[in-house]
This record gives sequence, structure tokens and C-alpha cells, in this order.
Amino acid sequence: MVILASASPRRKELLSLITAQFRTEPANVDENITDDIELYKMPEYLADKKAAYIHRLHPDDTVIGCDTGVFIDNQMIGKPKSDQAAFEILKMLSGKTHLVITGCAIYNGDSVKRFSQVTEVEFYPLSNEQILAYIDTGEPFDKAGAYGIQGKGALLVKQIRGDYFNVVGLPVSRLNRELTAAE
Repeated sequence: MVILASASPRRKELLSLITAQFRTEPANVDENITDDIELYKMPEYLADKKAAYIHRLHPDDTVIGCDTGVFIDNQMIGKPKSDQAAFEILKMLSGKTHLVITGCAIYNGDSVKRFSQVTEVEFYPLSNEQILAYIDTGEPFDKAGAYGIQGKGALLVKQIRGDYFNVVGLPVSRLNRELTAAE
């Protein structure tokens, strides 16, 4: 059985493109990151933590852990906890290109594969009114970088370079290839 170590409805939907035979089980892990983890490896580190936790509970299953981070100006941008935080994040991303990195870890028996997928996302310049209107949709609050490209956040995006599904939260094509190679 394949287990997705996530409660994300977006990841669940995307994994169903690869296989219908899976279940989800969120990993209740501490998502604090130690100072010795390289900035752009943070999502992969967290993905590994999640997958390892669930794999310990289900060692005979294939476990997939994922974590997506948004990066700009050499910092990782988390999920906003308030309207003000969402506004500040979106203002920071306005008119600029940022990186979306999804780290994945696949535990299958004694085998572990880890990888990171990177996509560049460029935002249009956004007025304060556009940012406030987007915040009013409620979309920013459960998403790294305060936007969801699969929803109204698509209206903020000028262009992407790389895997669209990576920005949604699961690099489907790469994950499929890694899973197939693991068999």
C-alpha cells in the first residue's frame, strides 16, 4: 500500500493521477528546522521527517512525504497567520520572481529516495487593492507564500518556469518516475 504522509487535499488529488491505490495519514511531527540545514534543502528535510515518521508506523508500506516552501531574497516564506502577514508576504512577492521548492521523500522497505523539485514563479506587480482583494478570498492562509496557484492566486502569476504541479504541492511527473524506478 502507498501512504501519503499528508492531510493536503491538493496533494491527495495530485497523487491520484499516479495511483488510485493509496491512503493518506498526516505525520504529526515537529516542523522546526535546525540551523545546520541548508536553506534550499529545508522542504526535503521536512518531507523526510514526515515520511520517516509514518514509515516507522507502517514499515511494509511505501510512504511518500512532501513539503513545499516558497523562497525569495534568501529566505523561506511560510504560511501567513494573519491578514497583515499575508499582505506583507504578497507585497514582497509583487513584481518579482521567487522559487517554489517541493521536497519529497519516498520510503519503500529499506530504500529511501529524496529529491527536491524547483519551479520559478514570477508575479505581476500588485497594487495594495489587488493584494487586499486576494486576501479577502481567504486563500492565502493555508499556503506557503500566501497564495494558491490552483485558485484565484493564478491571477497574480505572470509566468512560471518549471513544473506547475510542483507549485500546487506535488511534482507529479518526477514523483511518478521516482516511484516507478523504486519498483
